Amino acid sequence: MQINKVFSDKHLIFMMCEGRTSAIKIDILGKVRNLSGEGMWWNKVIFGEEVYNIILWFLTYSVLGWVVESIYMSICNRRITNRGFARGPFCPIYGIGALTVYFALRAYCDNKVLLFVCGSLFATTIEFVTALIMQRIFGEIWWDYHSKPFNYKGVLCLESSIAWGFYTIALFVFLQNFVVDIVGAIPVRIGRIGGSVLLAIFLADFLSTLHKQKREDINRVWTGWKDRLYDRFM
Repeated sequence: MQINKVFSDKHLIFMMCEGRTSAIKIDILGKVRNLSGEGMWWNKVIFGEEVYNIILWFLTYSVLGWVVESIYMSICNRRITNRGFARGPFCPIYGIGALTVYFALRAYCDNKVLLFVCGSLFATTIEFVTALIMQRIFGEIWWDYHSKPFNYKGVLCLESSIAWGFYTIALFVFLQNFVVDIVGAIPVRIGRIGGSVLLAIFLADFLSTLHKQKREDINRVWTGWKDRLYDRFM
């Protein structure tokens, strides 16, 4: 009976909110899912949004980033180029960057100048930190700005930072609503299953690539441990 009342209320609210952002519709549906007791972990709220939405937004941005980056680099290299994080169709820097900027700056979404400046600084910082992590884990950085003017060690460049500012404005003008609509069009059960599968593939891809990149280091550490254990107990 309670669920039926929620559906009835949802219908009224939906009609009253017609024309507003689809995030409101998703939030209303989320309340219905909570009352039904299904997928409670997916419905946990972080930064005012359900984990379900955040994960699917992250995956959507990561895949869209891979598509755009791969097309652009394929044109530049005149051959098909996979710009994925490892082997799969993911560029997680786009997912992490987009969501970090969105949650950090959404309170200032009406101030385009502030969005541009802060977006440039935020995204450039994320790019730099990502480069440090990649250098540490994989021993290389998967982009090179040495040919660009005003670059810093080939990791950062002025052109890229300016582009991040315009991307930030685009994020708030239309891109976030576009991603929200994509996720909102996916049936919840399919979204949970698909999201779980994609996250598992992403994790397996990352661990596989990490193992291949660090195989010699892992073998050296493992051999050292075995030798120390042998000397101590044998």
